[in-house]
This record gives sequence, structure tokens and C-alpha cells, in this order.
Amino acid sequence: MLHRRHRWRGFTLVELLVVISIIGVLVGLLLPAVQTAREAARRNSCANNLRQLTLAVLGFEGAQQVLPAGYLSDSQVPAIRDPETWDAPPGWGWGAAVLPYLEETVLAGQLDLRQPLWAEPYRALIRESISTFQCPSVSGDREPFVVLDVSGAPRLQQGRTIEVGRSHYVASHGQESCWGKCGASDSALVFTDIVTSTTDVIEVRGDISKIADGPFYRNSRTKWGDITDGTSKTIFLGEHSSQLSDKTWVGAVPGGGTHPRINTPENGPEAAATLVLVHGGPAGGELDITGFPIIHPVNFPTLHVGQMFAEHQQGGNISLGDGAVRFVSENINLLVWAALSSMNEGEPTGEY
Repeated sequence: MLHRRHRWRGFTLVELLVVISIIGVLVGLLLPAVQTAREAARRNSCANNLRQLTLAVLGFEGAQQVLPAGYLSDSQVPAIRDPETWDAPPGWGWGAAVLPYLEETVLAGQLDLRQPLWAEPYRALIRESISTFQCPSVSGDREPFVVLDVSGAPRLQQGRTIEVGRSHYVASHGQESCWGKCGASDSALVFTDIVTSTTDVIEVRGDISKIADGPFYRNSRTKWGDITDGTSKTIFLGEHSSQLSDKTWVGAVPGGGTHPRINTPENGPEAAATLVLVHGGPAGGELDITGFPIIHPVNFPTLHVGQMFAEHQQGGNISLGDGAVRFVSENINLLVWAALSSMNEGEPTGEY
């Protein structure tokens, strides 16, 4: 019987190059889809963290009948307060206050919010990294950081640096802000009408409630009745990536500050309140390089350390007072954003 011999011919170089090219095209088409799917999952996880934090805030209100303070400050004791900002111990912020409602009862049980947050028993505890406070989409830092003053030097308390756990979420101070000069002798320019840019001068006398028009500020005790614009039309919490500046769940250290990692003509360091709080604008005296009041929604190019900033495509997550979490476009109408930022100014929000 005759056996035929079969000679198997391999790929030619041209054929091999064609196959490699086809594979390359397929990978090029598939990779963006994979990356998009991964970012969608990260964004959903980020929104879920924000939802958990908002429910914790609402849980605090259910137990205490007031929302947690933006941060705590015993400003009535002259010997221990910062002479410029009037910030003082204990400094604990809204994030520390809601720990019991985040299933962080063990950590919460070891903290005494009546004592300074930098006291010796808490130095290791305040460095804790809590997953609920960290957004998976953030490319910036996640580890604890040393609190700096506005000059960029480490802020010392009792002769030692203070290292705190990081947060990628912040609470809303409203349209207005009072970060720096907020003492008894200070006055502030406050917008009374954001459409006509009408302003008024308010004497602070250490009481930031005269300026803040959002739910969270120094020593705030906001009740539902204070939110006359409606909880479904008032921003409570939102994102702030560490790609722009450092934020913490712990609180505000008197004399501390935050510094932008991305520089623009309109940003710079701010006082300690911006470790836990942001505002939406406009704030009295806050003008852009053309002289107009600044309203800064998520990712607005001013890139203030006191604004919301997310690394999702075209916007970021916010939560409202009714517990809803919304993804807001960075191109949202500015007046709508300002209306959402305040809790009692009476402006119509419209669709967004």
C-alpha cells in the first residue's frame, strides 16, 4: 500500500504579521471597553460608599435630632483657639461622629469626642484607613497624611506632628464659606442674591451660622426645619479626590490647612475647615480673574481645595438630604449647582 506523504507548510512571515495585526486591532477595540466596564464598577462602588456615609449621617440625626457638626470647636476658650480662624479643640469632624452608624463601633468606642483629636490616646487610632471613606476610582493617595499649616510646614500640637486617616468624601458648607478669618472681630461679605450678585456685610463674631448656608459647618447643629429648600434639593456630601488635595474623616486641626496638588490661577492653600468641608459658591469676595463671582461644581477648573472634585468621566457623585445619591455632570448649570448647595436660600433648582 502506498502512503502519501503530506508536507505541512507553516505560516509565511507576511501571514504571521497579518495575524498579529488583527490581534492587535481586536485588543485595541476590547481594551477601552474593559477599562470602561471597570470604571463603571468603581464608580458604582464609590457611589455606594457615599450612600453608606449619608445613611450614617441620617442615622446620627435619628438618634440626636440634629445633623452632626461639620467639626467641633470650643471657640469660647481664648487660650486654646487659633487667633485667626477661631478654630479650637476638640476638632472632631462629621466623619468621626458617624462612625457608630458605619459599623465602626469598636473604633468609635475608643474615641472621646470631647477630647482633642490629637490627644495621646488617639494618635494611632486617627491614622486608621476606613474603606467606606475611600473611593476606588481615586488615583491619588490613600494612606494617612501629616496635617500641614497654610505655609506648608507640619502643624504641631503639643510639639508633635498629627497624622490622620484619609477621606475621599466631604460635607457641604453651602454656597458660602468661612475657612480663614472667622473670629469675633471679623466681618464677611455674603451674597444675598446670586443672580444679581447682591452682597451684604455680616459681622461674624465667631458664629459661622451667620454665614454658612449649608448643613455642615463649625459647631453646626442643623435640624430638618432649618433645611427650608427641602432635603431632596440640598447637597449633603460629595467627592473630593486626593489627586487635588488631602481630606480626612477625622476632623479639623486648629492652625492646619490644605494645599492644592494641581495649581491654577485661582486656587491656593486654605484653612483647616477644608480638611472636612467644601462649598459650592459663590462666596463673598471669591472672584475669578475676570472679577466675576465663582460658582464651582464638581471638577470646575478653578480646582479649589474647598470644592468637590472627582476622577470619574464628566462629573462626580453627590448625596442629598433625603439619602439619594446622584451623579452630577461637571457641566451642570452653575445657578442650579449654587441652588443645590444652599439649604435655605429659596432659589429654584430646576432639572439637572
